[in-house]
Formats: sequence, structure tokens, C-alpha cells
Amino acid sequence: MANLKVSICGVEFKNPVIAASGTFGFGREYNEIYDIGVLGGISTKGLTLEPRLGNPTPRIAEGHGVILNAVGLQNPGVDAFLQDDLAFLKSKNIAVIANVAGKTLDDYAGICGKLDGKVDMIELNISCPNVKCGGMAFGIRPDSVEEVTRVSKAALQTTPLMVKLSPNVESIAANALAAQKGGADAVSLINTLTGMVVDIEKRRPLLANVTGGVSGAGIKPIAVRMVWETCRAVDIPVVGMGGITCAEDALEFMMAGAAAVQVGTANFTDPCAMPKIIDGLHAWLDAHGIADIAEVCGAMRV
Repeated sequence: MANLKVSICGVEFKNPVIAASGTFGFGREYNEIYDIGVLGGISTKGLTLEPRLGNPTPRIAEGHGVILNAVGLQNPGVDAFLQDDLAFLKSKNIAVIANVAGKTLDDYAGICGKLDGKVDMIELNISCPNVKCGGMAFGIRPDSVEEVTRVSKAALQTTPLMVKLSPNVESIAANALAAQKGGADAVSLINTLTGMVVDIEKRRPLLANVTGGVSGAGIKPIAVRMVWETCRAVDIPVVGMGGITCAEDALEFMMAGAAAVQVGTANFTDPCAMPKIIDGLHAWLDAHGIADIAEVCGAMRV
């Protein structure tokens, strides 16, 4: 079979299929269905310095080809993760990416310091509201992207830093460049798009939070375009995500320039989506006489 191994910032992945943050927890539940050790890696549930209960319900809404979520980063906190979950993930011999979030720059620096040297990579969730800047997300403006990246990178001595970019911006390429300037070793994209669902019987927003993040198959063309634009703008690796449901979807992202992919919402509709995608990558590469997945990366012609 073709070689699916990829290397990103010195971190080795047995294949380019990574569980996206927020859709896979810390892997235990899915491991009851299949051995998650077959995956290339896992990006953990978003971690904060302190435990969080998340937003009030309802906080999930379904649409045609998409879902909306306003979970609100419910998580046990970074200390509980280190104590209760990290050893399990390491036992599966997969790359462990800790997704982290905060409300202030100090939050980001603090959590990165706690995780440095303990996980394979850190992924900054910068779609969180910056409470010291009127609630605007860290990831909206290039200057704030660069600042939060620089502060986080300064707190790390050994662990590579990947910045997860929001699509709800004027130019995702400009924000990717800002992350690179701030010291990011890689970027991942896209995070969810902002959306809303209305309950027409109650004449109210369906989500208690009013708006939520849109993900799922319906956003894939937008995500592929943004990954392509970003890959043309930066010199650091790009990890693509957004609506991937099958091997062919993953190949689109990689041909557009992504070094690897993350799979999220598809895990809700098919818990075995990622093993099927890995098998599908092997089958497609073998059918096309391609010996190494690296031959596909950035192969799209324009």
C-alpha cells in the first residue's frame, strides 16, 4: 500500500487524518468502537485553564448538510486533562495535539506553559472573545492574531505551535501571514462559520446562544478555497478541515496544498468515518499508482 506518513513541524503522523477538536472529546468513547490508534492524530477538546460547563441548552441545531453548535468550550480544564486523559492518548501511539483557548493573553500563555513538552503540538483556538478588547475574537484582526501567537509561542520551549484560523474575517490569508509573523509553526483552517437557525413556531433563535458555529459537508467548498489561498500566502505547513466526509474530500484539501486534514462533523454521522477515509486514501492512491501521499500534496494545477 502507499505510504501515508506525513511530517509537520517535526511531528510524525502515521497518516494525514486527524480528529478535529470538539468532535472527538479525548478519544475514549470512539475507542470503544474502533482502535483510535489507526488515526494519524487527535486534536483534543478545547482546553482552558479552568473547567468550563459551556453554554446553556439548546446548543446544537441541525441543518441541510451542516450543523450549528454553541457548546461553549465545555471541558474539564487543562490540569484534569493532564492527569486523566493524556496518558491514555499517548498509549494509542498517535500524535496528540492539545487545542487550547483563553479569554486573555495571560490565559493563552499560562495554558501553553502547562502543556509545553507534554504533548506533540499545541493548536490555538483564537475564535474566543478577548475580554480585554470588548469581546472581539482574537482571530478577527491580523494584529491580534499576531499578538496572541507571539505570546503563546514565547511560553513554549519545545512544543510546536499551530494556530487555528477563523473564516469569519476579511482575509484569511492575511491572518495566516500574521500568525506566521507571530511565530506560528503551522496553521489549521477553517474553524466554524458563524450562523443562526430560527424556530419559526416560537419565533426565536433555536440556539440559546442565538448564533453558533456552522460545520459539516456544506461548508467544504468554502474551506477548500480558504486553504488554497492560505497555502499560497504562507511558508509554514497548513492543515485543512471543513466538511470532509470521505477520502476524495481529504484529497481535495491536500491537492490544494494542505499537509494533513482534520475530520470533525463527519464523526457524528458515522463514528467510523476516519478509518474509512484512511482506507479510502490507500485505495485511491493504489488505484492511481501513487506510492506516497506526498506526491498529492499541492498537486492541483490552476
